[in-house]
Amino acid sequence: MRTLCSSTLIGEALLIMFAGLVAMQLSDVPTATVWTVSGIAMALCVLLCGMIGRPGAVPVGWALQIGLIASGFVLPTMFGLGAVFAGLWWCSVHYGRKIDEIKAARAAAAPAPAV
Repeated sequence: MRTLCSSTLIGEALLIMFAGLVAMQLSDVPTATVWTVSGIAMALCVLLCGMIGRPGAVPVGWALQIGLIASGFVLPTMFGLGAVFAGLWWCSVHYGRKIDEIKAARAAAAPAPAV
């Protein structure tokens, strides 16, 4: 789960950086505001990568996805891109947990090493 979720979050951080560049040109929001909000969101993505597997990380990830979709009010393309990343986040969490369960079952079924 850690690998899938971290990959999604790093991709999302890159998307936020590029969206910030576009938002500066296309929206009436001041440049300082765009970079402050984008910087906080990118930092949250990177910090969340290190928190995957800890309690509360998945809900914080969902809050980030909702925030990304809500940024569509400033830059309308973010509605679609936010929805795509919310779908990727769901897949990462869902399939990551399944893979972790399979690995744990295999480890439990493996014979103990001889000493």
